[in-house]
Amino acid sequence: MAAARMLLAGILTAFAVLLGLPLLILWTRLTGDPGFMYRTSMRYCRFIVRLLGVRVRVEGLENLPPGAFVLAANHASNLDPPILLSSLPRRASIFAKRELFRVPIFATGMRAARFIPVDRGGMKATAGLATAVALLKGGLPLAIFPEGTRSPDGRLRPFKKGAFAIAIEAGVPIVPVAIAGTHRLLRRGDSTIRPGEVTLRLGPAVDASAFTVAQRPELLARIEALVAAALPPDQQPAPGSGAP
Repeated sequence: MAAARMLLAGILTAFAVLLGLPLLILWTRLTGDPGFMYRTSMRYCRFIVRLLGVRVRVEGLENLPPGAFVLAANHASNLDPPILLSSLPRRASIFAKRELFRVPIFATGMRAARFIPVDRGGMKATAGLATAVALLKGGLPLAIFPEGTRSPDGRLRPFKKGAFAIAIEAGVPIVPVAIAGTHRLLRRGDSTIRPGEVTLRLGPAVDASAFTVAQRPELLARIEALVAAALPPDQQPAPGSGAP
């Protein structure tokens, strides 16, 4: 059954990218506003997620502040980005693997949506960091996975500092996000999505503008602890991992 769902989802997505996305890109270029393209794409993501038998429960949307903010989430599966973005009530940017920006049509759509290319393994490019700060200062929220890459077993790994440098420089709040369950539905190295439930828990925002660059480790530790506390036991950091 899961294989049949995957096949159907793949066929529908191919048609959506080849036929629907070019029209949305054209509309975006004509109007100068990527909002309609983004909202339509996110509705499609939610449809595909439901088609695959994945149920998403979101807790804490009331914790999203007005204006721009950084979402700092754990990363245990390739399901995390589409589920996180499609569950938000507002448009957001995100760091995406540079390899995805080589896919025709899809790459054009991501650029139009103001997604930011990043090299595999972390946010190393200064240009990408500067772009993220500029987008935040322009009012666009940003989703980041501070672990830098997917966890191999679903457990939270130590956060890297880039996300917190961005938030401090932009002077925006950080919202901790715990994504629970995706590691069981799409394991690392697997190509089959299993049906099941995913829970997103958005914690209270922490104002990064209250921290200096020298206090970045303190901000990192605070957000990391909040994400860890909101995860189920099987996704909390392993003893001795360096995470809280």
